[in-house]
Amino acid sequence: MPLLRLPAPWRTPVATAQPGLVDVTHYTDAACPWAYNFEPVLRTLEARYGDQLTYRTVMIGLSESYEQYVARGYTAEGASLGRRRFRRRGMPMSTGPRPRPFGTGRACRLVKAAELQGIPQAEAVLRALRFAWFTTDLVMDEDDALREVAGSIDGLDAERALADARSQEVEEAYQRDRAETRSPARFAVTLGRTAASDGPDRYTAPSIVLRAGGRELVAPGFQPFEAVDVLVMNLVPRAERLPVPALEDLLAAYPGGLTTAEVARVLADTTTEPDLAAAEDDLIRLTVAGKARRQALGHDALWTAS
Repeated sequence: MPLLRLPAPWRTPVATAQPGLVDVTHYTDAACPWAYNFEPVLRTLEARYGDQLTYRTVMIGLSESYEQYVARGYTAEGASLGRRRFRRRGMPMSTGPRPRPFGTGRACRLVKAAELQGIPQAEAVLRALRFAWFTTDLVMDEDDALREVAGSIDGLDAERALADARSQEVEEAYQRDRAETRSPARFAVTLGRTAASDGPDRYTAPSIVLRAGGRELVAPGFQPFEAVDVLVMNLVPRAERLPVPALEDLLAAYPGGLTTAEVARVLADTTTEPDLAAAEDDLIRLTVAGKARRQALGHDALWTAS
């Protein structure tokens, strides 16, 4: 099954009167299921604060080769079973077994290579890598898989990105990301929200660092939306907190589409538990009315405005 096509940019931040109020550093890796299931939190931050938040993505580089994963006890069977267990967190998953585990270094370099063409291009590549990792049978550290991912992005020069991924410039950028990730805030280590699987303590995926006015607040490791929301308002009390959008407006802001879990999380107010079933019902109704489109993705779907 071919990959879904994504435009670059795949999302359109809501304009506010205070653009760039907070710098957000996001430590992540395309292969981490926790990071993948953090996507609904990111969508909700984007919806609540719009362009007041400016994002910078730092690639962790969880493993340079599949042999490293094999040495740590990872197996193809374990990966498939793990994806099944993560279904309860909402993001689309497929459980078809691959022939082996695979390293993440090449995928991380592809994101940094896309960054040379623009932040929107890098964001779209990372999004496509996540979908390919968790909803297809592609072997994600092989040339053919990375070429298919790069070729699925409208607005990216795929061949240039693939060539740049092997360049010294990208290698240096990737190694800077790895070094930054491996200099976590000390309290993150104390909380047990770091890992040392490949050497020094590092942030786990996902981790968020917020900076504004010379201050810094950290949400280390996987956190619920409410935790990060509180940090934003503590850091910048003057931030404008946008209302929950209407479903049609939400889809219009994401030309690259949203999953059911992302829609449910955005539509749930702070004191409301996300309701995936209700969100899917509303999306189905919108699709039947000709105002949305559904594309199968893993055990779920990607929804776009018509």
